Amino acid sequence: MTTRDDNVVTRSLAQIGACGLFLVTLLRAIPRSMRHGRETIRQIWFVGAMSLTIVMTCGLFVGMVLGLQLYDVLSIFGGTSATGTVVAIAIYRELGPVVTALLFAGRAGTSVTAEIGLMRATDQLDAMEMMAVDPVAYVAAPRFLAGVVALPLLAIVFCAMGVFGGHLVGVTWLGIDNGTFWSNMTAAVDIHKDIIDGVLLKSIAFGIVVSLIAVFQGYTTPPTSEGVAYATTRTVVASSIAILALDFVLTSFLI
Repeated sequence: MTTRDDNVVTRSLAQIGACGLFLVTLLRAIPRSMRHGRETIRQIWFVGAMSLTIVMTCGLFVGMVLGLQLYDVLSIFGGTSATGTVVAIAIYRELGPVVTALLFAGRAGTSVTAEIGLMRATDQLDAMEMMAVDPVAYVAAPRFLAGVVALPLLAIVFCAMGVFGGHLVGVTWLGIDNGTFWSNMTAAVDIHKDIIDGVLLKSIAFGIVVSLIAVFQGYTTPPTSEGVAYATTRTVVASSIAILALDFVLTSFLI
């Protein structure tokens, strides 16, 4: 039993080390990938714009649920006027970047892994090398950059829809005064701590991690249909764990 556990730990550490080395390879390939700007833009559209529907829908309902739950709790203490403030802070500091990253990993991360894994299984990556085309610069780096750019933008959209959902429930449904809702929120939300640190910094870090995992799993997958399936599953699992663990680390430094 101990030997098996040691093997699991060894394989996990080997995967983390290989992923770190792959990140170095990606960073070195980024200047060369600038020649393929059209491919990068196409990937931003694919992983970013095509994820807008699920991000906006989930952001709206997360904000609405938060509004309902917080109104119920705050009504016990007679503080229902603070509903908008608590909704905004909860979304900006935690739920916005974290939930967006999880949705991004499930929707875009798996697609990137499956696409690159299929290229590996059909020998397209080997064919590029034979034609003197660097597959890291042409395939991996544009997808990595697209994820890093798209995730912060999606997080901003998620937060906007979340605040709108909280306003929709709090003001339109539950009858909180509109002026009180917005004035309390704008007075309590800090641009640097809540917006820059809470939304932008976290979402950029999550974008780097999720994009790296997705590209790495696809690029190193065994060239079989089963290998691609396992790589897609590993992308979701590893990304989810990495997002939550990194969120704790970042929050402990930023709080």
